[in-house]
Amino acid sequence: MHKFDPRHLERLLSEERFKNISPERVLREAGLKEGDTMADIGCGPGFFSMPAAEIVGRSGRVYAADTQQGMLEYFKDKRVPPPNVDLLLSGEYSIPIADSASDFTLLAYVLHEAERKDLFLDEIKRITRPGGALLVIDWEKRVEESGPPVEERLDTDEAACLIERAGFSGVEVSSLNDSHYRILARRRQ
Repeated sequence: MHKFDPRHLERLLSEERFKNISPERVLREAGLKEGDTMADIGCGPGFFSMPAAEIVGRSGRVYAADTQQGMLEYFKDKRVPPPNVDLLLSGEYSIPIADSASDFTLLAYVLHEAERKDLFLDEIKRITRPGGALLVIDWEKRVEESGPPVEERLDTDEAACLIERAGFSGVEVSSLNDSHYRILARRRQ
């Protein structure tokens, strides 16, 4: 399974990426608000975690988890996260966050990378509180110069079905831009 190579992490913070996706706008539109606890799973160098920290404010918290130590080191050393961000080295199927701790869980460009999507989404459900939001952003299933190979991408129907089977409801699918879709859902009570 294709994993993003941390040697190219500067692409994740490129000016072009910020032009294509406004992380603050995406998070606010999905319902992230002041005082929330957010889990950014597969946080990379903090593209979404840094704006999330501003949105949730001092009364909120951001758990920025990644399976790659190099991503977390870059985030810590180059981005300097504020005190309301906890950087966490994570396993793919064991995330060091307490049960039901997250009001808002983000999977940005990581669902397609999970070998066992069912186990991964079970862990996502465990850390998301009942009624809490799940926002999935991923690559449209099409051939493009950038992004993962097309055969590893999930189409929106497949992704939505996996999310529902994992215990989330109210699944809303929409286009983020030509290359990416977003899925917003809530953990069942």
